[in-house]
Amino acid sequence: MSGFIIGLTGGVASGKSEVARRFQALGVHVADADLAAREVVEPGQPALARIAAHFGDAALRPDGRLDRRRLRERIFADAGERRALEAITHPAIRAALEAGCRAAPGPYAIAAIPLLAEAGGCTAYPWLDRILVVDAPVELQHARLMLRDGVDESLASRMIAAQAPRQARLAIADDVLLNDGHPDRLDTAVDMLHRRYLALAAAPP
Repeated sequence: MSGFIIGLTGGVASGKSEVARRFQALGVHVADADLAAREVVEPGQPALARIAAHFGDAALRPDGRLDRRRLRERIFADAGERRALEAITHPAIRAALEAGCRAAPGPYAIAAIPLLAEAGGCTAYPWLDRILVVDAPVELQHARLMLRDGVDESLASRMIAAQAPRQARLAIADDVLLNDGHPDRLDTAVDMLHRRYLALAAAPP
């Protein structure tokens, strides 16, 4: 059982997934918010029943699964409906992340939460003991997005602007890992953080 939980976050194309993979290679359990978001709306889950109750059967496909395309169109056309969906799914996602981390083997676990700054940091996730922000220069985020997703510079700028500003993420950080494109530095930084987290997890509360 992991009694110490790290929140891992960062801007789009900052390298969060690369960092998470390196922690996993060291044997650390990583609970992913994006995966939890899919799991909590699977058939039989309470969140899916609440979505159907609020949005109607039109939110479901004939097989009873969530009709993501139709629901996406509806919430992007109505901010109130988007907030209603978030009120249903976000608590379930947070609970699933915490449960996954608490049940994980090892002295500490990581919850990978892309929009942690937007959610309010530890205010929204009071069970996090520490927050690690993966940081990258904005111009490098642009370049990575254009290469990774095949988007133009304008769309890359809009994708970055849609998230919390870089300074807002840094403001919630206990630890900052600068991922400026040097894999050897990334390995060294993750190894140092891993040792730090092991020591913190072993310390008396």
